[in-house]
Amino acid sequence: MHDRRTALATGLFGALMLLGAVVIVADAMRLPGLGSAMGPAVMPVLVAVLLGGVGLGLLVQSGLRLRTAEAVPRSGAAWRVAALVGALLAFAVLLPLLGYVATATGLFVAAALLLGAPRRWVLLAYGWALATAVFFVFDRLIGLSLPSGPWGF
Repeated sequence: MHDRRTALATGLFGALMLLGAVVIVADAMRLPGLGSAMGPAVMPVLVAVLLGGVGLGLLVQSGLRLRTAEAVPRSGAAWRVAALVGALLAFAVLLPLLGYVATATGLFVAAALLLGAPRRWVLLAYGWALATAVFFVFDRLIGLSLPSGPWGF
């Protein structure tokens, strides 16, 4: 027995993956140097083929599961999805003002709490450590500038 909504969501995601694969191939075909064996379009086309294969697999799986799927009553988790979207929007709005480390820490803590993480008292430390490590790697080591905020990090 399968949940009908899960099967439909799987099919929708598979269709979006197939659409993404088509868009990637269309963009890759506009790249210069298509005649060479290892031109710039090789990797995007390879990614598109893999993406399309997974998308097709999800569509087939969804179709098979829909045959035996049953409607399941709503679980009330929609508010969590809305809260996660709100946390992502807050991250986007506050990023230029507070910087990457502060906003990424907030996003980590919010997402972990909404998804039911245990040991709530250490979430802030984990979030700050992860955001600081990502900031250090991307901003300092690789050289990709991340918003530093009023504190310089």
